[in-house]
Amino acid sequence: MPENKFKGTGVALVTPFNADKRIDDLALEKLVNHVIDQGVNYLVALGTTAETPTLSADDKVCLLTKVVEINRGRVPLVCGIGGNNTAEVIELMYSYPLDNVDAILSVSPYYSKPTQTGIIAHYKEINKHTRKPIILYNVPGRTGSNMTAGTTIKLANECEHIIAIKEASGNMVQCMELVKNRPEGFAILSGDDNLAMAQIACGFDGVISVAANCFTQMFCEMIQASLRYDFVKAQSLHYRLLTGIDLLFVEGNPAGAKCVLSELGILQNELRLPIVPVSSDTQQQIQEFLETLSN
Repeated sequence: MPENKFKGTGVALVTPFNADKRIDDLALEKLVNHVIDQGVNYLVALGTTAETPTLSADDKVCLLTKVVEINRGRVPLVCGIGGNNTAEVIELMYSYPLDNVDAILSVSPYYSKPTQTGIIAHYKEINKHTRKPIILYNVPGRTGSNMTAGTTIKLANECEHIIAIKEASGNMVQCMELVKNRPEGFAILSGDDNLAMAQIACGFDGVISVAANCFTQMFCEMIQASLRYDFVKAQSLHYRLLTGIDLLFVEGNPAGAKCVLSELGILQNELRLPIVPVSSDTQQQIQEFLETLSN
């Protein structure tokens, strides 16, 4: 299994847009520098939080290229490449500029709801063709199907390039089964910001986070404290952040995150349809929460 660089806090970057809905390169630079300066351990581009389904093929390549340029190798970089058409996923892996990318995050096939046998066959085919390590991504709330712990462990044991999973099932028993049965060197990363502390206590290695865009320093400190098993500090930070984390998702992701980031002056509160800005009521709650963090 390749060396695993993915421990601690990875940030699932949002994609900043201008008022004309084009990618805002200046805001992207501001965001990437902000999260690196505030302590994230690695970046994730072209994930769900990036509004990737709304990006054109050219947008995706341009965004990835720009993140590589801004990062300048300061922290590892993960690129999201997934889908429910196995052949197309493989084609994208060959076509994307991945020379400066450290791993691929590949979501379990969605909408078509394959069996566990189909999910295994999908990832084994990707494993055959990849030139980069693969991080599995289980997010049943979005895909409509759950990748079981048994499926994940089978892939971890049988596929040399599969090095980790972002586990976002929210099922703590399944999470503990993953920790109990994983092979040595296989990383398990939370996909649920509000569960990350508890999951690290169970043996997870970190998180790929939406909140790390917004409450970066405090969230990273909470994750590092958890990894040190300093749960007095971790719990204090966790409960200070919990309301804010909930607000990020109450009207969908990344609408909440972009509202926070616009309040912080990092980017404009612009999204591409069908995602729309949060309501004025949620925006007010976000403003009130940010005030509590500054006190």
